[in-house]
Amino acid sequence: MIGIISDIHGNYTALLEVLNSLDAMGIKDIYCLGDVVGYYSQINECCVELRKRDIKCIMGNHDWYMVAKSFCPRSNSVNDCMKYQRTVIAKENFDWLSSLPIFRNIQGISMVHGGWCDPIDEYLDPQEEYFARITGKYFMSGHTHIQAIRKFGDKIYCNPGSVGQPRDNNPESAFATFDGENFFLHRVKYDVDQVGKLMDKAGFSGYYYGCLKTGSRNLQWAEE
Repeated sequence: MIGIISDIHGNYTALLEVLNSLDAMGIKDIYCLGDVVGYYSQINECCVELRKRDIKCIMGNHDWYMVAKSFCPRSNSVNDCMKYQRTVIAKENFDWLSSLPIFRNIQGISMVHGGWCDPIDEYLDPQEEYFARITGKYFMSGHTHIQAIRKFGDKIYCNPGSVGQPRDNNPESAFATFDGENFFLHRVKYDVDQVGKLMDKAGFSGYYYGCLKTGSRNLQWAEE
């Protein structure tokens, strides 16, 4: 059994609860589908935890914005958060993010952050015609922050959802597991208020974290 997480976005409080849940399941083999940074204030803590546990990650679009010293073309709020995070990220964590691949194939699972046409920034709407063009049986991606399992004949696609910023009207942190044949979706509660307090301390208003209380797809973040 392996665990799959994605879209942590600096939400260390949520990450710890997810990892605690995976520990309780006895799962030590864990993979991350990208976006370790972005949005919330504890990016160093998230990077250190993933590195300490040797959790294999791939690069997400927010990780790319960080290491490429780039920006999000869709959102000023993302860029505000990234500007702050560039001032606090430790060099060893920046270097680690810079080393992340954009694709992994683990136990026959093809893993990307976005999609198989654009591995970093494709917002995938999984359809049978799409996967008919791709070789393989098992597929996983994140990026949309919405959990899903879709079956297309003998092909199976899974999105584990977001650890740090769910967008499916459920505020509980999301992750997935895989037993070699099937995917399973999971949710776990975490202290959302703690994240808000940390964001306040970093100088950000509720505008930047209010969606965490409802798991809503806030309009200002709808295309991020």
